Amino acid sequence: MDLLFDLGRKPPTTKMIALQVRDHGSGSLDQAQRRADDARYQEVTCRSALNPVKGMPFNWTLNPYRGCTHGCHYCFARRYQTQFELGPDDEFSSLIFVKTNFPDVLRRELDKPSWTREQVALGTATDPYQPIEGHYKLTRRVLDALIAGRTPVGIVTKGPMIVRDRELLAELTRVAGCTVCISVPTVDEDAWRALEPGTAHPLQRLRAVKILREAGVRAGVLMMPVVPGFTTQPSKLDATIKAIADHDAAFLGANVMHLKGGTKDHFMGFLAHEFPHMSEGYGRLYAGAYAAPAYVKEVRGIIEMFKARHGMTGKNREFDDYEPDERIPSAERPPEQASLRFLRR
Repeated sequence: MDLLFDLGRKPPTTKMIALQVRDHGSGSLDQAQRRADDARYQEVTCRSALNPVKGMPFNWTLNPYRGCTHGCHYCFARRYQTQFELGPDDEFSSLIFVKTNFPDVLRRELDKPSWTREQVALGTATDPYQPIEGHYKLTRRVLDALIAGRTPVGIVTKGPMIVRDRELLAELTRVAGCTVCISVPTVDEDAWRALEPGTAHPLQRLRAVKILREAGVRAGVLMMPVVPGFTTQPSKLDATIKAIADHDAAFLGANVMHLKGGTKDHFMGFLAHEFPHMSEGYGRLYAGAYAAPAYVKEVRGIIEMFKARHGMTGKNREFDDYEPDERIPSAERPPEQASLRFLRR
């Protein structure tokens, strides 16, 4: 008889999941579904979709997923897993939370008279076009809600799947405003395989930029992060910037990687296991969360030189990250004499 009234278990809230993981570990999530990519997907419900933030160029963020199967070793969002009592290592890329009611909650929030149609950022903490989006289509429904709510958006993704929604993105561009930032830190295949194990090939991402541009969408590239010793060789920087220009990117933003909290722990562990010869140099270069200012300045200079060579100068000012000296407390700044040898590896 109970089955007659059991119309399906409602997904737990994110708070319920956090408490369950804290008390019993992530292995206790018996509703999490394992799929062909070997990741587990835990459906959850959320109370709000618009997330207020401070100290950023925008005041609101949207993230219909949490965790990301792209598994980029440098991803700053790894450190946020600790809020769920999860580690920043494999659990970040193998246990994904899916906010099944996210588009509906967002639509209600955008319908409120108090909403002033400020620009929102989609994909700041987890990729909205990671592969599971093909199944759930939450991001597509988010775009529908933004169009209805005439709310401008900036999107960050590594997923070529975004071209699926080019008509919606073009419509959103017309009614409110839309900027798409495709993340392509490098076109070097060795660096790509090492640093971004679950992502599409860099050239697939650049083709997505070109397709979106042809559809009338303002799309460009974030060459972020520039990773010391992996992507900082001048020949690699030159090749990446040339490829970005060749695919008609509307802008190009670039900055050197920073490492905070759990992300730094993960990245240094990754180096120790896969590239132990680089660990000592990284320890000196990243005495704090940010690379030595002298090193950053030198890398920026080379990037600017190649941008000028390939006609990208002046197209990226609003997308370049902050200058280190403007945002790093003096006590956290690494010593000026930190080694620059990564640049010349």
